[in-house]
Amino acid sequence: MGTTYTQLSITERRRIERWRHAKVPVDEMSRALRRCRSTFFRELRRNHFSDVSMPKCDGYYGAAAQLMTANRRDQDRKLIKFPELCKRVIERIKDGWTPEQICNRMIHEKVSLRVCQETIYRCIYSKEGMRDDLWWYLPTHRVARRPRRTRRRREPKFHRNVSILFRSDDVARRRQFGHWEGDFMLFKQKLDQTNVTTLVERISRFTVILKNPNRRTKPVVGNIIKAIRDLPDVTRRSITFDRGSEFMNWPHLQAELGTQTWFCDPSSPWQKGTVENTNRRARRWLPRKRDTRGLIDQDIKRISDRLNNTPRKCFGWKRPAEVFRQKMLEEML
Repeated sequence: MGTTYTQLSITERRRIERWRHAKVPVDEMSRALRRCRSTFFRELRRNHFSDVSMPKCDGYYGAAAQLMTANRRDQDRKLIKFPELCKRVIERIKDGWTPEQICNRMIHEKVSLRVCQETIYRCIYSKEGMRDDLWWYLPTHRVARRPRRTRRRREPKFHRNVSILFRSDDVARRRQFGHWEGDFMLFKQKLDQTNVTTLVERISRFTVILKNPNRRTKPVVGNIIKAIRDLPDVTRRSITFDRGSEFMNWPHLQAELGTQTWFCDPSSPWQKGTVENTNRRARRWLPRKRDTRGLIDQDIKRISDRLNNTPRKCFGWKRPAEVFRQKMLEEML
């Protein structure tokens, strides 16, 4: 199976049609096209052709399946489903706003129903958008969207020198105090942009939870700096993050505090398992569907205190707060 999902092509659908008529098992189709078997069950169910005027022609046909998929994708587009939203977006495009300005202004206004800039670009270069010449209102006036492969390649967000592969063995085996793991906890976007950052010390499992107004990297990293600035240097030697865009401002963390930052490999959350386990515990009080707009700092501190004052089996039933205090005193002596 491929690691990147792609939609079925018309060629593949025609092959499925022939195999279907030959009564080839789904498992054989899956092996031949190197796709998950559930893809074929879903395809055969959703794109089954049926017409009451031609009951004998019911079945799966590649060309009809391709047409049904295209129609369904057109109908499911957000700016088609919500005409009032589409009208507001087009008005701003004609006023000279770029798609980036439109989507970020919606975020600033905390609009409940909004779209991202990629959706706006797709609308501009769709059949409807080309009919209205929406491309003309863009700063570049491109009548055709530039192919992705010709766009300027961005520099990597995280330098290879901060890869977790270069982290010392003492950190990985929990032999040295003062090394933390950080992660992000998200909630339903339709409620609010508010989220929380969790920081966990690897040896003591001491937890700090911070509330963020949005996912932008400057306020997120700024809150981390404020939270650990007053700790002794020996208690904040390093922090390990994942490669989320929320932590792109990591050079400021190193420059202001001298705290080393490490980053997991892409799609490898298990490399910071301590904070992942802590997030699972914190979800008892911070479920994904919770409305965080009314969440105040006292609520966040109360949840942190619960986690830090709960006895842990790995410490012989000591509390993380007790272990953190003990380790800090040992380092200071």
